[in-house]
Amino acid sequence: MVTSKEGKNIGANDLLRLILELWALVVFGYWGLNQNLGILNYVLMLIFPIMAAVVWGVFNVPNDPSRSGGAPVPVPGAIRLLLEFLFFGTAIWVMYTMGLTLIVLAFGILVIIHYILAHKRIRWLLGPKTD
Repeated sequence: MVTSKEGKNIGANDLLRLILELWALVVFGYWGLNQNLGILNYVLMLIFPIMAAVVWGVFNVPNDPSRSGGAPVPVPGAIRLLLEFLFFGTAIWVMYTMGLTLIVLAFGILVIIHYILAHKRIRWLLGPKTD
């Protein structure tokens, strides 16, 4: 376990989540680059991952223990969880459309493992918040 400069403990599941997030963004860009739309491929290569990263980083639950605590656009926990499922689900769909079957399987299994290990966070996201 490593401690961040904010004093939060960073564990193996946090590292797994980071790797999954970054891999999804890379896949979004790669998918955009391979759409056979000429110069528009380069636009999609940039826009798709940037839009996904903005949504991922902006819509947060205030005081989420897995994040910095800030929430530029505060959302309820269930909405945040839905956004996360859409993010990872879109990455899985994109890889599937590119014929990356084994990578889809591995990525999907790792996402499931991440959420199993994050069961306390999921309960926190779905439970009542006390201010």
